[in-house]
Amino acid sequence: MGFLTAKIITIFIFLCCLQSITQAKIKKFDKQYGDPFDHTYNPIFEIEHPAQISNQALQVTPDTASSDYQMFNNSGRILLKQPFKVWDPDDDIRVASFNTSFLVNIYRPKNDTAAEGLAFLICPDFELPQNSHGQYLGLTNATTDGNKNNQIIAVELDTFKQDFDIDANHIGIDINSVRSVISESLTPHGIELAPKGARFYNIWVQYDGFKKILNVYIAEQKEKNGSTPPMPRDPILTHNIDLKKVVNQESYFGFSASTGHFNQLNCVLRWNLTVEYFSEKNQGLIIGVSVGVSIVVVLLILGGYFGYCYYKKRAIRSQSNILGALKSLPGMPRDFEFKELKKATNNFDEKNKLGEGGFGVVYKGYLVVENLEIAVKWFSRESIKGQDDFLAELTIINRLRHKHLVKLLGWSHKHGKLLLVYEYMPNGSLDKHLFSGPEKEPLSWKVRYNIVSGVASALHYLHKEYEQKVIHRDLKANNIMLDSNFNARLGDFGLARAIDNEKTSYADEAEGVLGTMGYIAPECFHTGKATQDSDVYAFGAVLLELVCGQRPGTKINGFQLFVDWVWFLHRNGRILEAVDTRLGDDYEVEEAKRLLLLALACCQPIASERPKTQTIVQIVSGSVPAPDVPPFKPAFVWPSMVPIDIDDSSIVDTISITTPQFSSGNNSVEYQSK
Repeated sequence: MGFLTAKIITIFIFLCCLQSITQAKIKKFDKQYGDPFDHTYNPIFEIEHPAQISNQALQVTPDTASSDYQMFNNSGRILLKQPFKVWDPDDDIRVASFNTSFLVNIYRPKNDTAAEGLAFLICPDFELPQNSHGQYLGLTNATTDGNKNNQIIAVELDTFKQDFDIDANHIGIDINSVRSVISESLTPHGIELAPKGARFYNIWVQYDGFKKILNVYIAEQKEKNGSTPPMPRDPILTHNIDLKKVVNQESYFGFSASTGHFNQLNCVLRWNLTVEYFSEKNQGLIIGVSVGVSIVVVLLILGGYFGYCYYKKRAIRSQSNILGALKSLPGMPRDFEFKELKKATNNFDEKNKLGEGGFGVVYKGYLVVENLEIAVKWFSRESIKGQDDFLAELTIINRLRHKHLVKLLGWSHKHGKLLLVYEYMPNGSLDKHLFSGPEKEPLSWKVRYNIVSGVASALHYLHKEYEQKVIHRDLKANNIMLDSNFNARLGDFGLARAIDNEKTSYADEAEGVLGTMGYIAPECFHTGKATQDSDVYAFGAVLLELVCGQRPGTKINGFQLFVDWVWFLHRNGRILEAVDTRLGDDYEVEEAKRLLLLALACCQPIASERPKTQTIVQIVSGSVPAPDVPPFKPAFVWPSMVPIDIDDSSIVDTISITTPQFSSGNNSVEYQSK
């Protein structure tokens, strides 16, 4: 009976598989770009001249009056180099879905008339049409406009009125032409895309590949580096469109823009993109199945039955292995039932979402019986790699005991769902208080100094006091949580790794350098390894955030990096000018000077010259004097004179990277081969 049932199930599964073979598999792409944009993004984007990446943004049309560029009658494109298969000829039900959001600043440099506009674009290739300046927004030209062979769709932010436009301040949806199929004036909504002076807008473009509906939303963001405002409830534009009838099967996503007889800066400061697209199907397999289907069915019935039994045993063994690993951890905290956490978070309601990162989503929850608020982290990658991340974080933080670390309460693992339960921090993350905007009361100096002391103590514990060396690898303001008394608790150990005491660094198998731009030490880009010294660099960046109220990547007074400006002030004996202006005079001068000098010492480009955590704790406590910081920022030299834990064979070129000292204009980076 069991074998007969298995045959029936196997035949059903096979027929389903046969159907799925003829359908392309859906894959998901999800990336966040910018904040800020810099030269590291050059390999990722196709940048059609005269577009460029500069001043921490995608400049879709030039942002400089250099002789190499002209500001008028320009057009440009910046596209993601990765193409996406947005429809499949064998699938009549759906096309690709996508969800994108981007922060723009459309700026008039001389406060004269704005022109012409910026557009989010889906197109078949990288080619920028000739003479696509002015009214054509880098999309088409006088010859090609309206031609269905363009295979483009765009959401335009139009700032100049042509004869066919509704006004000089609108959003439109363009299909193969700059004459929008639908548009909406923004003036009645209190929005001016290109006002006199800088203004920042978040745009959301969402497309449902089943319903084939395109929605566009817009909201103002008060500050360039402020938090993203919530997406409005109602779209500014809605349009029914089947991508299969418009765009090329393989298409690219990105931006285009233009200027005309007047000019403006068309800047994209941040870009998030999620695409659910089709992968390529295996044609050889389809043909093979079609020819030998009768034979394959018989074989698959038998193979499927035995394979199912094997898979079931393996799954049970895998489940048993991970549960065994969890339960064998010393001092293992509580094993929560999944349904218990589901109830505590109201079925993981979006309203309870506290934050989201590369490793998972964090929800607020409430345990009724214990009368306890909790934070539940649900790992988003339910794969073998996801289990590795889950176990790595759990293994490390389970044994950590320090008053300035977020406390782990328990875990849950069932049917591939991986969750960690932490104590809830009622005052949220530090960045919410530092960069919340002028309407919120700034953190007092006493609270800030106390936070510095707590984070320094926690980092020293990880580096020196724990039984193993722990490298956090993602120290930043939004990973520092604040309890009800605004005491600092360092959290998010998703990237953290414990290393053997005889080693000095950790290299991840993942491609690229992990962490957050602005907090990553310069040597990490050359070694691909994280060290205790790179953690200290990130601590220095956090110090500047706390004392100055500015993000590490903030451009100020012509300096590309905020730390360079602070070094400039230090050289001129004006370092206290870097203190957060919102504090006024309500801070301790000696303490502020001490922390600023410590921040510069921690952000020292030469890793071996940075202070160790024991010295940092002593400086913060005032038991030893502030570090002696040179007046000029030292040049970063690679390889350094002090050996770093890296194989000599992996060094291809010897490169010196020097940041010109404190020029009043834009800083640049010089690469000199030795």
